[in-house]
Amino acid sequence: MTTELLQIHPSELRFVFELKKQSSCLIQLGNKIDQYIAFKVKTTSPKKYCVRPNIGVIKPNEKCDFTVTMQAQRTAPPDMNCKDKFLIISTVVPFGITEDDITSDMFAKDTGKYIEEKKLKVVLISPPSSPVLLPVNGDVKQDQSNQINGLKDRVLSGIENIPPPLRVSAEVKGLEPALDTREDKTDVDFVLSHAENVGDMNPAKDDVQLNLAKGCEELESRLCMMDSKLREAEVTMMKLNEEKRANIKEKDLLKNELEVLKRKRNAKVQAGFPLLFVCMVAMVGVAVGYYLHP
Repeated sequence: MTTELLQIHPSELRFVFELKKQSSCLIQLGNKIDQYIAFKVKTTSPKKYCVRPNIGVIKPNEKCDFTVTMQAQRTAPPDMNCKDKFLIISTVVPFGITEDDITSDMFAKDTGKYIEEKKLKVVLISPPSSPVLLPVNGDVKQDQSNQINGLKDRVLSGIENIPPPLRVSAEVKGLEPALDTREDKTDVDFVLSHAENVGDMNPAKDDVQLNLAKGCEELESRLCMMDSKLREAEVTMMKLNEEKRANIKEKDLLKNELEVLKRKRNAKVQAGFPLLFVCMVAMVGVAVGYYLHP
């Protein structure tokens, strides 16, 4: 079989790596044939990643997504080079099969079935650089020089719709000399006040988005933990049921053996004479012999 079963997008797992923070990546699988396909996801570092779902069935010409979550790491790999790999195994399965019917034997190569394997590498991406921060009186504040330079670029490029002051200073406009030093200082303060208001709005939006992203990641990690605990509970219940069945079988065997022993004992008692009866016969015989031969 030379036709590819799955179309994988993207072809690699890209994670935004930050220390002590989780990161997620979405992979989409597409069925390229007119048959049912079962897939299974494996990784070289199962304790480091959480895959949900790690198995599934894709109907003909349909798509399926799975999410890979990298747990929070305390240390960064050297040169941000990650050697972890993922393996996606797929094979053709009968029509109408579901996820509950998938077993590990379906992906065994010794069965003679066509098994397709595709490897995905992990790529770590550095987070976007944060603004320059300088300590001022024990508090961390943004560098005013960078803020003024950014404001100049915004005003000159026309990106921000900031109302111009009555007289623009020579430092910002760069076309006319300043006529009054006080007026220039007022203009700069006016522009800076607008820049601070605009700058305060952007971090607020970033904080909201960051909180939403963190909340989503926490929910995904909790779902992964709940799934793993549920699977462990199911395995434990299966083991307990098997032990219960074995105990019931042993109990039935012991009952049968006890009944057999009781039957054997009753048979032995019925076959011989009671000991008391034998003693009475002996005493009667001795008495009769004594009277006959005094």
